[in-house]
Amino acid sequence: MDIKQLVVSVIETVIKIAIGVFIVMFVFDAAVKAYDYGYRVFAEEPMTYGDGRTISISVTTEDSVKDVGENLEEKGLIRDANLFLIQVILSECYGKINPGIYDLNTSMKTNEMIEILTEEKEEETEEKASSDNVPIGAVGGGDTEGTQGTEEPSEADGGDGTENPEGDAGAEDPGEDGGEGNVQPDAAGE
Repeated sequence: MDIKQLVVSVIETVIKIAIGVFIVMFVFDAAVKAYDYGYRVFAEEPMTYGDGRTISISVTTEDSVKDVGENLEEKGLIRDANLFLIQVILSECYGKINPGIYDLNTSMKTNEMIEILTEEKEEETEEKASSDNVPIGAVGGGDTEGTQGTEEPSEADGGDGTENPEGDAGAEDPGEDGGEGNVQPDAAGE
């Protein structure tokens, strides 16, 4: 019976070693994957290098960060929607994704996309267009009727559509014809 006990003991030892090796391999594999995932949270590379493709995505007010990530993944802009969710949660931009239509490129890094998705919209342009009762797309267009006062700001303006009374901007850069800028009187005749 000593031989039976010896064989059983050897088999038990081999099984214990196999289980130990399996556990070590599993833990090592899990650690490598966790490290890779953690590294990608902070250093995710773009999908393509160079020019890439520009893709439009739409974000609604009902979309969660997870929905936006899944949309980006479906369009081929990111590799992993769950990773996008973690990146947004860890950034200063969590809860600040604005609804709208965005043109994103496959050569952008995820943090660049997050910055674009959370940028504040220029409300001044929208307020100016709504105060003139002109569609937003018609501002500065010049081809629409009844768009009085919607000229694009000239160099002599303060850059926000208001005239610069001192004319400092026009004095520094006199314009193409060498004049004093292109100052247009407003509707009140000032």
